[in-house]
Amino acid sequence: MPLTPTIVWFRQDLRLQDNPALHAALARGAAVLPVYILDEPGEGRWGAGGATRWWRHHALAALDASLRDRGSRLLLFRGNARAVLRQLVNGTEAGAVYWNRRYEPASVARDQAIKTEFAAAGLDARSFNGALLNEPHAVLNKQGRPFQVFTPYWRTCVTLPVAAPLKFGAAQIPAPAGWPGSLELDELALRPFIPWDRGLAETWEPGETGAARRLARFADRAMDDYDEHRNRPDLDGTSMLSPWLHAGELSPRQVWAAVKARSRASGVFPPSNGARVFLAEVGWREFAHHLLFHFPHTPEQPLRAEFARFPWAEDPGGMHLRAWQRGRTGYPIVDAGMRQLWHTGWMHNRVRMVVASFLVKHLRLPWQRGAEWFWDTLVDADLANNTLGWQWTAGCGADAAPYFRVFAPVLQGVKFDPHGEYVRRWVPELAKLPAKHIQAPWEAPADVLAAAGVRLGANYPAPVVDHGTARAAALAAFKRLRGGESEA
Repeated sequence: MPLTPTIVWFRQDLRLQDNPALHAALARGAAVLPVYILDEPGEGRWGAGGATRWWRHHALAALDASLRDRGSRLLLFRGNARAVLRQLVNGTEAGAVYWNRRYEPASVARDQAIKTEFAAAGLDARSFNGALLNEPHAVLNKQGRPFQVFTPYWRTCVTLPVAAPLKFGAAQIPAPAGWPGSLELDELALRPFIPWDRGLAETWEPGETGAARRLARFADRAMDDYDEHRNRPDLDGTSMLSPWLHAGELSPRQVWAAVKARSRASGVFPPSNGARVFLAEVGWREFAHHLLFHFPHTPEQPLRAEFARFPWAEDPGGMHLRAWQRGRTGYPIVDAGMRQLWHTGWMHNRVRMVVASFLVKHLRLPWQRGAEWFWDTLVDADLANNTLGWQWTAGCGADAAPYFRVFAPVLQGVKFDPHGEYVRRWVPELAKLPAKHIQAPWEAPADVLAAAGVRLGANYPAPVVDHGTARAAALAAFKRLRGGESEA
């Protein structure tokens, strides 16, 4: 008697290589039904933002094309995932449902309910780790509690074995005798109705192939210099792999294996200091998921509870928030980052720290407002990473930067964009300014501004706040939070 079909429920694992759920389905030996379900209420408050939806549309198209090359296809549905899967099981007489785990609070609760229901009905309902090197429950401190500081967490992780990526070796994927009905991709309505996405299309190649190309390029050209170049937004010195990792078109085990492959000639792992620093950044992604899993309230509430009382500033009419969102703060490095984000759906990590610090310390606006904006505009809007990054900057999370560390945007620009090339690219109004003045145009002599065609307050804004005044106000607010204690 032939085996009943296996449903493979794709989510943020839109790839064939190193996909444990797909691998297990093929090993089961029955027909495979690849399924994607757009279940926005099931994501809770953090349903996909606009940039992520754009990426997902193209990633699903790429996955479907890969499946069709192997005699299969991707079935698309919209609705409550539990109900859709139940209907599919009943309609196809499937005997197994496999998927790869996610760690967002809403996903954890939903997955457990699905697994319980299907197991009670006699189905083979299983989930797998396809997203992390080490799952959150597997790495604990000596007291059996979750880590809240990165260094000891990562020191523990690097002692643990990392399995080799699973190879997708099937020339063909076993197909059912008949396919159930499915939506067309456009019916999911993931792409924007108003065409704002030209910059995204110019910048990215969603899909497993694009991920492999970018990983190979980084490993060959930039990885060994990563430690020296990663903080320079004017250089192509970072991996830019985060969108593919977020969509699951690339796994961290594949990244780890690519670094290991570079070690074969020398026998040394990691093969360079740049590679070691790069793997530690992969470790920060792991740490973010570790924190989200163990502290599920943190996307909305600070991990350090006392920061719930922080005296944020008033922003009548949202003027300061809008200036920050649109890259009109008058601080060139901040504005360049926000415009890069709007055009490409991505921002250099050093600049993310600068613009985040500016929002929560110069403007003294709640970190949640920044997290919400990033969530909607980033193609790599991962709930775990987004939460960790914003709480780190605000000083209210695990292993956080102290609140009284206030990034000086001019100094950050001078140090990390020394020739002003990053600003010139994203703030073209300032492109003709000499490097000496491009990070602080309000300090340039009138004749220099005139020669560059810069009219402060007209074609480029004056600073919305004074750095020294804003820094003093931020430190005073922190002092009030601490009940009069000094910043030390």
